[in-house]
Amino acid sequence: MTEHALDHVGIAVHSLDDSLPVFESITGHKGYGRERVESQGVEVVFLGTGAGRLELLAPTRDDSAVAKYLAKRGPGMHHLCYRVPSVAAELDRYRAEGRRLIDEAPRPGAAGHLVAFVHPKSTEGVLVELLEEGH
Repeated sequence: MTEHALDHVGIAVHSLDDSLPVFESITGHKGYGRERVESQGVEVVFLGTGAGRLELLAPTRDDSAVAKYLAKRGPGMHHLCYRVPSVAAELDRYRAEGRRLIDEAPRPGAAGHLVAFVHPKSTEGVLVELLEEGH
């Protein structure tokens, strides 16, 4: 089995404008890469570098997964993201292990990366995002 590096920790927030200054103060880093990911109904911004990066996610519509998460649980840690050589290959591996997937195939994510999510019921209650390296 190949080791996968942690890419970032996703934090669900109600508003990037309200939350970004808080996390900039905590991390000592300025936010960067702010963008809307229309397919997921979120706006994101990153803070920091390397495995210690944070991704703040705020919903842009009420029917998005992040909006539903916030309504149910409130703001907080949303997911762990791991960098993998091939999202499709990892989905095949997880499927063969009998894990429940949210995404059956890779889809576009922030910064043009291919991503997919593994259901938290298959990962001890933690939502896991897979992000394709070099894409």
